[in-house]
Amino acid sequence: MNRTFGCVRKVWNETLNARQQRYATQRKGTSYAQTDRALTAMKKDPALAFLNEVSSVPLQQTLRHQNQAFAAFFAKRARYPRFKSRHARQSAHYTRSAFAVRGGELQLAKACGPLRFIWSWPNVDVAALNPSMVVVSREPDGRWYVTFAIDAEVPEPLPLAGRTVGVDLGVRDFAVTSDGDRIANPRLLERKARGLARYQRRLARRHKGSANRAKAKAKVARAHRKVRDARRDFVHRASTRLVSRNDVIVIEDLNVRGMVRNRHLARAISDCGWGEFRRQLDYKCQRYGRQLVVIDRWYPSSKTCSVCGHLLAELSLSTRTWQCPSCGARHDRDVNAAKNILAAGQAVTACGADVRHSGTSRVQSAVKQEPWPATAGIPIPRGGE
Repeated sequence: MNRTFGCVRKVWNETLNARQQRYATQRKGTSYAQTDRALTAMKKDPALAFLNEVSSVPLQQTLRHQNQAFAAFFAKRARYPRFKSRHARQSAHYTRSAFAVRGGELQLAKACGPLRFIWSWPNVDVAALNPSMVVVSREPDGRWYVTFAIDAEVPEPLPLAGRTVGVDLGVRDFAVTSDGDRIANPRLLERKARGLARYQRRLARRHKGSANRAKAKAKVARAHRKVRDARRDFVHRASTRLVSRNDVIVIEDLNVRGMVRNRHLARAISDCGWGEFRRQLDYKCQRYGRQLVVIDRWYPSSKTCSVCGHLLAELSLSTRTWQCPSCGARHDRDVNAAKNILAAGQAVTACGADVRHSGTSRVQSAVKQEPWPATAGIPIPRGGE
């Protein structure tokens, strides 16, 4: 498998380099058919004869993945594809023609023997599955995983809950809803920061290429993996709870990439996982028949009074509660923002705009896209109308 990972990485990097060279010299793109012919030429090269020692299916799949990565980049759904490193996560994809599952063991094409694995779903018989693809991967901390892709039935939509909620994301509290519920921020990276810093200092003192450096590097990767898994579990629980309890969920289109440029809040914002939270809300709403509304990022939800619509000229981040000078209502900053987000989302759905925006942060909603004028004392109509 390590040899297969190396061949997959070699094909990816060589193909990506050829794409870049072709565009730099000829100003032309590269199609999948051209990369396929280039792979055949690489296998005939005596210097790359080791590519014939592994199955050709993972090599073909990495060409397809790179073609899809460039398609996503040009569609502005992902960043530019990067070169693969031997120190990062490694994976190999096998289609039906290159694997078989017999007796609880996985047979891979051109493998030395069967691959035993521990099944993680006790209520599902692995022998009854008909997987369309198998992914074998190795994490930087040394853990190995086998992932089966199967054709599953679309789940039934959840019954109507009769509730609509606005969600304001933050750092102090991970999320605050328009109903007043607060989801506490677990601050997972902050909890592990001291231990992680200690592992990284030990890694820095080790000689490059030594066995002790490899052990120290595995400990650093293991600490990051624990934080990553805990964050993913927390975000799954929070998003599932919101989707199961509400028919319509309204959130803001946050510019996370721009927000992390603030060096004082970059680590705290990155630790929250807002981007993953939105991604999970998006696909779970589509899967279970819910509606996700994304309002414009320039909407002044925190500075607008949710009672009368008065807009404050300024509101610092340290101010957690404020009183409206127009109607005298006293607001909690986050709850007030969530209520305004809900009102703006109801205005979006009322005018029939596209409310589910997946894969892009450049949302064109019914709310105005330019910044709102901060004019003190002038009420702002609800929903931007």
